[in-house]
Amino acid sequence: MWGARLDPAIRITIVVMARRSGTWRYALGWWAGLTAVAGALLVIGWALRGKDGLQTAANLAQLVGVTLVVPTLLVPLWRSWRRAVARLAVTSAHVTHAKDVLAGLVERQWKDEAKTRSLDHPDPIPVRWRSTHDPRVVDQLANLTPGPRRLTASSDDIAALTAKFRRMRRRRLVILGDPGTGKTTLAVQLVRDLLATRGNHPGDPVPVLMSVAGWDTTEFPQLHPWLSARLAQDYPALHAAELPRAMAEVLAGRGEILPVLDGLDELPTPAQQAVITALNQSLADTDQLIVTSRTTEFARAVEDAGEVLTSAMVIEPEPVTPKMAATYLKRCLPQQPSSGWQQVLATLRVTPTAPAARDRGVQIKTTGQNRQDPDAANAGASFAAVASTALGLWLLRVVYIDGRGDPAPLLDPARFPAPEHLRGHLFDQLIPALITTRQPSSDPADLFLPRRHHDPGETRQWLTYLAHVMTDPPDGGAPTRDFAWWHLARRAGTFTATTRLVLGFMIGLVIGLTTGLAAGLAAWLTYGLPAVLPAGLTAGLTAGLMYGFLVWLTSASWPLMEPGFANRRLRGRGFPLARWLAPQLVIGLVFGLEFQLLFGSELAPGVGLVFGFALVLGICFMDGFIEWVEAPAIPEQATAPMTSWRADRTLNLARAAVGFVAGLPAGLMVGLISDSVFGLVFGLVFGLTTGLMYGLGIPRQHAWLAYLVATYRLARTGRLPRALMPFLDDAHRLGLLRAVGPLYQFRHADLHDHLAAEPVNRPG
Repeated sequence: MWGARLDPAIRITIVVMARRSGTWRYALGWWAGLTAVAGALLVIGWALRGKDGLQTAANLAQLVGVTLVVPTLLVPLWRSWRRAVARLAVTSAHVTHAKDVLAGLVERQWKDEAKTRSLDHPDPIPVRWRSTHDPRVVDQLANLTPGPRRLTASSDDIAALTAKFRRMRRRRLVILGDPGTGKTTLAVQLVRDLLATRGNHPGDPVPVLMSVAGWDTTEFPQLHPWLSARLAQDYPALHAAELPRAMAEVLAGRGEILPVLDGLDELPTPAQQAVITALNQSLADTDQLIVTSRTTEFARAVEDAGEVLTSAMVIEPEPVTPKMAATYLKRCLPQQPSSGWQQVLATLRVTPTAPAARDRGVQIKTTGQNRQDPDAANAGASFAAVASTALGLWLLRVVYIDGRGDPAPLLDPARFPAPEHLRGHLFDQLIPALITTRQPSSDPADLFLPRRHHDPGETRQWLTYLAHVMTDPPDGGAPTRDFAWWHLARRAGTFTATTRLVLGFMIGLVIGLTTGLAAGLAAWLTYGLPAVLPAGLTAGLTAGLMYGFLVWLTSASWPLMEPGFANRRLRGRGFPLARWLAPQLVIGLVFGLEFQLLFGSELAPGVGLVFGFALVLGICFMDGFIEWVEAPAIPEQATAPMTSWRADRTLNLARAAVGFVAGLPAGLMVGLISDSVFGLVFGLVFGLTTGLMYGLGIPRQHAWLAYLVATYRLARTGRLPRALMPFLDDAHRLGLLRAVGPLYQFRHADLHDHLAAEPVNRPG
């Protein structure tokens, strides 16, 4: 009798648990509405009088359910199919709207990043750019734009470069230069100005700057699939329900994106060649492109690949002359500079460029003692060589202008006989200077002020280890300039098989002890049977350790997972949540009615209704709420490292919380049936363990959990702080790091190399 009456409940439960897509959601919503009629018939059947009246009502419910199930499913499936087809239709209005959304996100992203990098303080460093004189790295003149074959530009007049770029027949530009010459800064300036003037050129593609170091040409042989994958990861708003599906693929495939690929030289040499070949094979006639790279590495890659970037103009920087450097530094100083700065500025104004002074042995003609002092002349040449790059000027400004230091000792030839000595000194003083001058602030408007104070020594130690992990990772991976927080566990070599075994054992122990001890104690207190305590504890530990073993097996893939997305925004999303929740309530109510009618004779009045409603609603909630949380909205900002980390953390915690909500009704039902403390305790424990198992059991997006294990181990050895991401966020606000999408990079590659050259102990 129980088996026959349990059959429809099992079928309904299986259907509810199996639903994973929007089609099933609409199907079950319509099914619930029509099954309400069956519920009314069941109520009528309940009122039947006579022998076996309740059994007759149950049989009637099954008959009505079978009769209505086919038309109930066919109608909503047909309507859902029509919705899916309509969603796939991409119109020009959709493309325009998506481009506007993306342009707004990119503009806001790089406006904030420019503030953090102080690119406009007080004005951009005046680096002048010209077309390269090296014929090996540029295409034939016949393939270039007929007009500006000799391209010139200046970083302090970016509007002129933007206008020249738009006049190119094929808008393709390669920005070359030595380390610290401002290649990335120029790319950022171009992106910002192209977006700022986009209103006058509505058909232009949206410029998007991203690190090219993550492009694996074996996985993505063509540019556009890789570009769409990066867009989908960095700009989740393109997945919003208001836009057609696969909007990132549509924009990339239709040439509506201007990719600004930064750091080609950061790839291994064979990968640089592969990228150049892939770009030439991917670009159509109207496709646009901007690439940055170091000069030497690009020339070698082009030579090895046997081809240049087709139709691309190639520009290089001119050294900042000492007079230009003096003019820029004077603008950063007070109106009445100190005597030390007056001496430095005077030396710069009469010093030729550093390469010329070294190559020709030029004696520096100054006044007084310097005129007869060759050592002072060498010191002036070293200082001018450092000040001839954007990086050198930034270091001087941060350490000795913002830090209010006396720059006169920088001209001492005994301390700084060569430019590399002076540059190393500035790097050594950079961290203390930034921490001293940028005091913590809790005001969200202060984008370049940290949220907490940091010790300069610890900051240097932690950043040094991070530089080593990126340059020479313990896991033997390739060097990189990009730090992805979700790769820390893999690159640092902390997520070993032993670590996973300990992790699984601890999780199993927690689940086993909690479940077994709580159930055993509750049964003992309720029924007075002391023997159930060790039995319950043994059963709980056995089940927990078995689950811990499964965690050990499945957690090997955690460090390889990409971070998930979780929309924590509640404003403006109430209606979608209510629209999603309404069918689930109907489903739960109908199932509760059917469960009450089927099992009401064995249960207290109303218990079956409560249990059936809670069970189905819990199952629907566990699946649908997570789907709702992962749905982005149009206002969602571009993915930054901190937002990516917080989103994945939220997603993992939400899964555990939802699992608890879904598991709690089943446990509480035991308490209602048994009418004892045992049932209530079992319900709470069952909900907690279900939440933990659900959070860990979904086979995707466990990057945050792997990060937790890695930071815990590294913090124990002093390599990194326990709260790593908040620390990196402050390092970014201080100006020691920069953000490109969800990735961190050191502010300059030379700073990365300087720290990576220092010794650091490996974690055991």
